Amino acid sequence: MYKKFKLPTTMSLTLVMFVMLTACNEKPSANWSGYAEGEYVYISAPLGGKLDSIKVQAGQQVVRDSLLFALDAEAENAAHDEANARLTSAKAQVSNTEKGRRTEEIAVTQAQLSSAQAQAALARQELVRQQQLVGQGFVSKSRIDDAQTNVKLSEARVAELTAALSVAKLPARVDERAAAQASADAAKEALRQTTWRSGQKSQNAPANALVAEVFFRQGEYVQAGQPVLSLLPPENRKARFFVPEGELGKIAVGQAVSLHCDGCPAAIPAHISRIASQAEYTPPVIYSNAQRAKLVFMVEAKPDQPGKLLLHPGQPLDVSLLAMATTGKAQ
Repeated sequence: MYKKFKLPTTMSLTLVMFVMLTACNEKPSANWSGYAEGEYVYISAPLGGKLDSIKVQAGQQVVRDSLLFALDAEAENAAHDEANARLTSAKAQVSNTEKGRRTEEIAVTQAQLSSAQAQAALARQELVRQQQLVGQGFVSKSRIDDAQTNVKLSEARVAELTAALSVAKLPARVDERAAAQASADAAKEALRQTTWRSGQKSQNAPANALVAEVFFRQGEYVQAGQPVLSLLPPENRKARFFVPEGELGKIAVGQAVSLHCDGCPAAIPAHISRIASQAEYTPPVIYSNAQRAKLVFMVEAKPDQPGKLLLHPGQPLDVSLLAMATTGKAQ
């Protein structure tokens, strides 16, 4: 016959506290399974050409605005120089239409005007002399008519050259100046276009990032818009996991989660950034018999400190729910 043995009350409380403390020290079990995902940035040039130089290699960290690669730009540089010359010519034409004739041309017209004025003065003096001779009866009255005609011709010549001198000092007509200015504007835009084309033959890093892959080697021809390399900025790393339809009410955008991975020294704090609007079946990448063939919603979470580069695309993850956020609703 066995006799019941009863632990003392103090020993029972000690045992309960030990179990509770042990449970607190254990790593929290993961609620869902997922994997790390990266949103890559594919760097290409809008123009094609031979790859002259590649300045980076896969696995290298690059900083913002650093040169990544350069394509052959000889044709674009030549077109740029041509457009620059055309702009200089157009600007000169605009400047020319805003001025009168050259100083030398104006001097010629001025000399002609002075000569005409002198001839007009002589014609008037000759008319007075002929009038005196007619009064004395030495010449006929027809001589006065000739002298008067000569005076009129001389004065008309003076008026003509005076007007010509005024016109020589005026700029071109309004329509001519507008046409010259339009040509200069067109040349300026052509230069801006060639400048852009020349600049697009080399590409810089849009942000601090990791060079994930390099798809071409130096000397190869790259088609327009074809990626030469791919970058992975730190902020483009995220966790992707799948929540069963029945547990969707537990989560919300902005809610804090904890990410666990093999070899990680500690849990990675993150926040839910997206909840898919449509359901799907658990993808085969999640190797869990318990979750196969279940209707789930894809959820994404971004680490709170992306700069530490703790997540690697394709890395399996376990996701634990921490606390409901005060703001944000499930999508």
